Amino acid sequence: MAKTKKVAVLPGDGIGLEIVEEGVKVLKQAGEQFGYHFEVEHALIGGGAIDRLGTPFPEATNQLCRESDAVLLGAVGGPKWDQNPPELRPEKALFDLRQGLGLYANLRPASLFPGLEGSSTLRSEVLKDVDLLVVRELTGGIYFGDKWTEEKEGGATATDTLVYHEYEIERILRRAFELARGRRRKVTSVDKANVLESSRLWRKVAKRVAKDYPDVELEHMLVDNCAMQIIRRPKDFDVIVTENMFGDILSDEAAILTGSIGLLPSASLGEGSRGLYEPVHGSAPDIAGQGVANPAATILSVAMMFRHSFHDEEAARAIEQSVRQVLAEGARTADLATSDELALSTDQFGDWVVEVLKQHNPDPSVPIDMMV
Repeated sequence: MAKTKKVAVLPGDGIGLEIVEEGVKVLKQAGEQFGYHFEVEHALIGGGAIDRLGTPFPEATNQLCRESDAVLLGAVGGPKWDQNPPELRPEKALFDLRQGLGLYANLRPASLFPGLEGSSTLRSEVLKDVDLLVVRELTGGIYFGDKWTEEKEGGATATDTLVYHEYEIERILRRAFELARGRRRKVTSVDKANVLESSRLWRKVAKRVAKDYPDVELEHMLVDNCAMQIIRRPKDFDVIVTENMFGDILSDEAAILTGSIGLLPSASLGEGSRGLYEPVHGSAPDIAGQGVANPAATILSVAMMFRHSFHDEEAARAIEQSVRQVLAEGARTADLATSDELALSTDQFGDWVVEVLKQHNPDPSVPIDMMV
């Protein structure tokens, strides 16, 4: 009997509508092959929701996400809404969604795909064997702290508060150590403990938690040094765990390791199996509607959905292997193609992945944690 799962699909803004369509295409194909029946329901979020309903995160969307087994998101935002007040910014929907579902752990893997060695600005010998995972704390820190602006005679003063509770730090660190146990057993905890009080607490908790994982190596690294070392010696990293803003910046920086930010998926997880899955990149309004966006990160986010929400490693690996094979065979969207003539459209790339997925034959020689 097919396993029934409900998936909320939130295309969002810009290229979100195009890339999500390809993700759903792969989701349904994988479901057919691996014994799932998906109830897929679309809803508004972000700028489009503001335009139609006057809010970035409608209650109907909120309710749908709470009732679903997983959420697939495209992207939100764009210059059209940049001057809106904070409560009417598309990005607020993401904060509300993450907090509302208790999604405190953001997982962002980065590895080099065969055939794309020349797409990065880094030398191929630096990129060889790179396979790292950034684990970002998602619901605390400066993004969620109180903020205000005071108008004074000498000029305005703006304040953003950075607050972390010990329990928030401990739970994200434990998630990172557990993930490292399934990989190469190394955790790099990133902070700014030489300056920030919150980082000093972070490092103190990291040392305590590490005692419960004697089989996992722990190293501490200041965020500015980490930003340099990701480019200088990326293969030395396994799992990087850090606070919200640092994780946001470092995971975007890791895009250079893959050759394109269009290849970076993500999963946002809480205590249960429900998760939010989305590409790392933004809404790219400058190319929206042209059919040239790279859907690979969205498709790989669907693979993470199978792994973390449906606990189906075989299906996750099948999707990941299909993307790797398509890229290895030379399929390129505009962000990776050497010329416009060689570029595939968004839907052509998705179709190619579906066709390869249909031919899936599990290879026992491929490690299960290939792209955790």
